[in-house]
Amino acid sequence: MKNQARFPEGFFWGGAIAASQAEGAWNIDGKGMSVADVAMYKPDIDIKDYVKQWHVGPEDIENAMNADDDAMFPKRRGIDFYHKYKEDIALFKELGFRTLRLSIAWTRIFPNGIEESPNEKGLQFYEDLFTELRKNDIEPLVTLSHYEMPLYLVNNYDGWVSREVVDMFVRYARVCFERYKGLVRYWLTFNEIDSVFRHPFTTVGVVEEKYSDKKEAETAIYQALHHQFVASALATRYCHQVIPGSQIGCMVTKTLTYPESCNPDDIILAQRDNRNNNVYTDVQVLGEYPRHLLQYFRKNKMDIRMEEGDEAILKQYTVDFISFSYYMSMVQSINAEQREKVGGNLITGVKNPYLPISDWGWQVDPKGLRVSLIDLYDRYRKPLWIVENGIGSFDKLEEDGTIIDDYRIDYFRSHFEEIANAIEEGVECMGYTSWACIDIVSASTSQMSKRYGFIYVDADDLGNGTYRRLRKKSFEWYKKVIKTNGSDLE
Repeated sequence: MKNQARFPEGFFWGGAIAASQAEGAWNIDGKGMSVADVAMYKPDIDIKDYVKQWHVGPEDIENAMNADDDAMFPKRRGIDFYHKYKEDIALFKELGFRTLRLSIAWTRIFPNGIEESPNEKGLQFYEDLFTELRKNDIEPLVTLSHYEMPLYLVNNYDGWVSREVVDMFVRYARVCFERYKGLVRYWLTFNEIDSVFRHPFTTVGVVEEKYSDKKEAETAIYQALHHQFVASALATRYCHQVIPGSQIGCMVTKTLTYPESCNPDDIILAQRDNRNNNVYTDVQVLGEYPRHLLQYFRKNKMDIRMEEGDEAILKQYTVDFISFSYYMSMVQSINAEQREKVGGNLITGVKNPYLPISDWGWQVDPKGLRVSLIDLYDRYRKPLWIVENGIGSFDKLEEDGTIIDDYRIDYFRSHFEEIANAIEEGVECMGYTSWACIDIVSASTSQMSKRYGFIYVDADDLGNGTYRRLRKKSFEWYKKVIKTNGSDLE
């Protein structure tokens, strides 16, 4: 389907990866242990049981600290992007990428988070990486914290529950801004900051078993979230000071919820879920907590400690743009207990009979992306950037080395159509980075067999393989989409 230009000139087409899922090299050149190095491959647990897949308890941490290999810890090896990044960037250049979203591993810069001086080998690695991107005319979009906070801060400071971690993160951020101010203009603070309740250990370093009951754990998570909000605002402040002309955004999961019916009770349930999803952008874009959340704190007698000046910091240092991930929509119903359930990304809801479902149980809803773009833009009037969207699938490597992934092409085509429709309706969208443009270790299940990329990496869930990179059928298709700025989706 060839259309006239429906995407703006200068649209940032590209892809996205994360240090904790791609780099590997978990214990070389001075890198410290992060929460990602604790994540285990769990073949005995259903891949759709995201609660158990994500969960990390005290015993898991101890076992991981005593394990000095990567046998059952796939994120420790990733796809060896640490050593192969030039080869991979050459493939991204071939695809025509205008941007690559990637992250810095905090523990490469400050191995434990508490050091007075940064690790020079870590700093140099990212300088070389960003320089290589620039040489290939690819704009880096850099996330400061993408599920890899220092494990030392979890064990000794209860993660982000401690106010001291704010200062540690801000110091880390300032070091990054100073070192890479000539190489990176676009930044994100925390990946999917709203994931604090889906997987608190991975997001804010909260080990729920340390707390006496559910309410105490919930209070700790909200306290950690507040500290991340403050740290994000301060990082925004220093980014603007250190790098003139830079732009820094928040990053949230967009979880669109529909009511099952026109029953007002269904509508109220869906409205509640959507309202709660907006909390995280409200604070970072509008600069203040929504009244309904403050009311929730009072009603439940939650003492969320906010220091003098915190509210002013949040109000003064708001983000320049909103970036978000979008994978699925959900359904709410007053009869949810009697309905068939589906889930994905640790979100469970009523099955939508109008939508197909991926191999991992995620409902595929391209029109929901259009609705999300319009809702977000109408609410905040800030530029939007889709920085994660894609489908995890089982890909088959044929004997001749080809990977025929027409299902991936169909998925992206339908989503690009809806992005274009939203743009035509007035939405200001800066760019699109697919998740993940090259196969990497899954965040939720620590699998390699859950593949998202246009580029196949020859490795299995246990790390066996050549790690050779192969172009899938979708590679040439996405290359054409970028070359035509989205006007040719055939």
